[in-house]
Amino acid sequence: MATFFNSPIPIPFFYCLLFSTLVFLHFLLLYSLSEYQHYITHPSHSLDYHHNIDDQNHSLNFNNTQISRSYSSRSDGFVSITSKISNGASTNGIASVSPTNYTDNFHVRQRKQNKKSNLKILEEGLARARATIMQATRIRVVNHSTTGEEDFKFVSRGSIYRNPNAFYQSHMEMEKRLKVWTYKEGELPLVHEGPVNNIYSTEGQFIDEMESGESQFSAHHPDQAHVFFLPFSVARLRRFVFKPEPSLPQHHLNLFVTDYIRVISNRYPFWNRSAGADHFMVSCHDWGPNISIGRPELFVNFIRVLCNANTSEGFLPERDVSLPEVKLPFGQLTIPKLGALPSKRTILAFFAGRVHGRIRKVLMKHWKDKDAEVQVYDYLPKSQSYAKKMAQSKFCLCPSGWEVASPRVVESIFAGCVPVIISTSYVLPFSDVLDWSQFSVTISVQNIPMIKDLLKSISISEYVKMHRRLKQVQRHFTINRPSKRFDLIRMVLHSVWLRRLNVGLVS
Repeated sequence: MATFFNSPIPIPFFYCLLFSTLVFLHFLLLYSLSEYQHYITHPSHSLDYHHNIDDQNHSLNFNNTQISRSYSSRSDGFVSITSKISNGASTNGIASVSPTNYTDNFHVRQRKQNKKSNLKILEEGLARARATIMQATRIRVVNHSTTGEEDFKFVSRGSIYRNPNAFYQSHMEMEKRLKVWTYKEGELPLVHEGPVNNIYSTEGQFIDEMESGESQFSAHHPDQAHVFFLPFSVARLRRFVFKPEPSLPQHHLNLFVTDYIRVISNRYPFWNRSAGADHFMVSCHDWGPNISIGRPELFVNFIRVLCNANTSEGFLPERDVSLPEVKLPFGQLTIPKLGALPSKRTILAFFAGRVHGRIRKVLMKHWKDKDAEVQVYDYLPKSQSYAKKMAQSKFCLCPSGWEVASPRVVESIFAGCVPVIISTSYVLPFSDVLDWSQFSVTISVQNIPMIKDLLKSISISEYVKMHRRLKQVQRHFTINRPSKRFDLIRMVLHSVWLRRLNVGLVS
């Protein structure tokens, strides 16, 4: 028998083996080229982020997922919410977008498995964050020298927080983990930008921050994201759609938002995956709450970040976020810090503003032109300065008008004038973590006739403490671009982060 290189392998068998090897290499090369072509034409499927769009039912089946929550209050100031979201089998009645068909081949199954793995990784990270934060809530004494961080000292030395350790740990976990996907759909000027000055400035500044591409919280791919931001501007909708057409009913605002959700739920799987529980919007316009008019069931889990945080109009503190209303001067990011020392403030209480809404009418009835120590004006004389009056006052009255929110609250904080909140259903900004009783006073509408007596009953030492705390809390109501630790934009993100921590997504 002939051999090859003195090998016992027969020559015919060797040629068969060689031929089989070449055939195998040929098919392997073809497979590799097909995979390469797939990743070239679908770059979002490459690397670690396998964005599986083609194997989902993308009709607006927000009822295909079920969410159940149980709420309980805790002494540390955080709301304890246990949530699980899992797949159900119900319909919603508005599925006008057809589901996308797909072929259940190897590639689809592989990408589907990778997508689940990405979700699992996100949820495991959130679970670790929850455990770390819960541990921090139980810490009563912390050795500041072991941290070596000035930011921790800033938080720990203040009584303005419900639980300083829990807040600090939660904020650090947020900065380490949180990723936000800002949807790219929609056109200017209604989407992707908003007003950056005047009373709606927080709406536009937040949108611009997330659209800038400079935020450390921006996700490069939606599979990275813990939460999803819908960057439409209610203020711009009011200006460019409803103002030119004043007869247009407000329910058209809901139609716009519903159509936007229909688009993103058709293009991505994320809305249907969570029933909107990890999606949020930001609005400082009075009409912000009206997006749910006509279709409230669509927004049952959706996080609304609103200046008009009115519980009588459907605002839910455990789901929604109260946004501070900040009136920024044109071309500026900060409000001037004004105010004399406590001993130099000669006016007990001050208010000047238009008379709209029931509460302000009651205030005017009892205090307008009635007392030199409680100075209440509907129109301030031109010879007097509004800012100077605030700077000379110990307390600044902040009654709700037609809407519960007012830029006067933040103006008071920066003027060193202790805010006096007079409202029936206003949820104060960042009250998840801030203890407003430490730097503000709340007076019921029924007690408006007793304003002077109530404010005079506060001791000088307690007032000095409240005045000092105002300086500390100013950091949380300051807008920076790009945002900085503990500033207003990051406090908004932290409020959204807390609500995302309270929701668990189950594949």
